[in-house]
Amino acid sequence: MRLRLRLACSVYLALAGLAFAADDMKPEAIMDRYIEVTGGKAAYEKVKSEAASGTLEITSMGLSGSLTSYRAAPDKSYTVVEFQQGKFEEGTNGSIAWAMDAMQGPRLKEGDERATALRNAALHMEAHWREFYKKAELAGTENVDGKACYKVVLTPNEGSAETRYFDKSSGLLLKVVLPVTTTDGTASAEIGLSDYRDEGGILTPHTVAQKLPGTDILVKIQSVKHNPDIPADRFDLPAAIKALTTAKK
Repeated sequence: MRLRLRLACSVYLALAGLAFAADDMKPEAIMDRYIEVTGGKAAYEKVKSEAASGTLEITSMGLSGSLTSYRAAPDKSYTVVEFQQGKFEEGTNGSIAWAMDAMQGPRLKEGDERATALRNAALHMEAHWREFYKKAELAGTENVDGKACYKVVLTPNEGSAETRYFDKSSGLLLKVVLPVTTTDGTASAEIGLSDYRDEGGILTPHTVAQKLPGTDILVKIQSVKHNPDIPADRFDLPAAIKALTTAKK
């Protein structure tokens, strides 16, 4: 009996030690673990371009449309959402981030909005996150949809801090909170990530739920293609955006 008790205590202490070690993970290790569980750095670096399509629904307004997005290394992007009422476009060319729609017209992104757009456009940002963020801090744990998550605060080289929530069990990223620019000024956006699927060796979220002040957006990704042929002029600045850059200079 005493032997069993000692063994039971030993096992308990060992497991307690493992649990403590897991909860005491360094934020850098949490970030790196995400890359590994989603495919590994080598798989990410094989991707030189990407095309995705799906749907985008502004649930708070009852609007829905088709979404098409392109990215190319190192940091070019173009996205278009086509609604029945018109279309929304945005993109980056490595230094300029822009957006254009029928209501607001063409505009250049500035400040945090520009910095976030340029980071997100970088095709290998996740695998090389240290190049884009100067500090990572573990801010404890928090539940996201009933799952215990590590809460990691990242301070980028440019722009305001963002917070990421990684599932302690799977290592997957479940939520991001970051600053956004709205027509009313600066606010926070909450982005939920789910329905991870294997796309060419990389686990990719296919459902993205965004909560903005007064607006809820649901993105459903239906197709992701790695290394497709993308016309070189796909990332050229639209004429209206070129005019804004010229006026700014």
